[in-house]
Amino acid sequence: MGKLEPYDYRGLRLSTVRTPAYRHILLLLYWPVHGLLFALLERGWVAERYYTVQCALDKLIPFNEWFFLPYLFWFVYLIGGLAYTFFYDVPAFRRMMRFIILTYAVTLVIYILWPTCQHLRPRVFPRDNVMTRFAAWFYAFDTNTNVCPSIHVLGAVAVSVGLWDARGFDRPGWRLLFGAQTALICLSTLFVKQHSVLDVLAAAALSAVACPLACAQPRDSAPRQKRPMAMHR
Repeated sequence: MGKLEPYDYRGLRLSTVRTPAYRHILLLLYWPVHGLLFALLERGWVAERYYTVQCALDKLIPFNEWFFLPYLFWFVYLIGGLAYTFFYDVPAFRRMMRFIILTYAVTLVIYILWPTCQHLRPRVFPRDNVMTRFAAWFYAFDTNTNVCPSIHVLGAVAVSVGLWDARGFDRPGWRLLFGAQTALICLSTLFVKQHSVLDVLAAAALSAVACPLACAQPRDSAPRQKRPMAMHR
């Protein structure tokens, strides 16, 4: 991969943040809104009834604590994808954020209208090691509610959507790597018993609907910049 020049943010001011060159930054405002709403659903609101989501295939998937490694790598993957596109490929950043906003917002509505839970976590761990001890802590910290569709899966797919043809990564090898990483993260949600197969399938279906909408080029969007955009001073 050749040397890439970052997007030019030197002209960013409060007075210019809503101009076509910079208004993509406003998409980041979705994150505190989502975080607040999700926290309220997880900690501040208890539904009268939670619908259990699981299927027979879930019983065939064994718990494996080492899948917490790709499961937790999701945070690096998502933040890294957002940061890279923000600084090096703004159209890809817009595409990724549109996908996240569409799918995450729909998911929050589903969580409100159809509260779900899962009972897949092992009562007794088959082994005692550092990862199972971490799993015990993680289970105590994270609730088993609001699971379908899986936000973990949606976030992993979002990175692939954002980086699919991003500058520096628009080659088959990179696409294969991102696809494999996304698939591994999706599988990890099953092996650490955070989600049912149904949660993953629901997220995949939502992704299939959202992807064409997120990837559509808005009429007022600037074309892909081969070099940093020169800003008027």
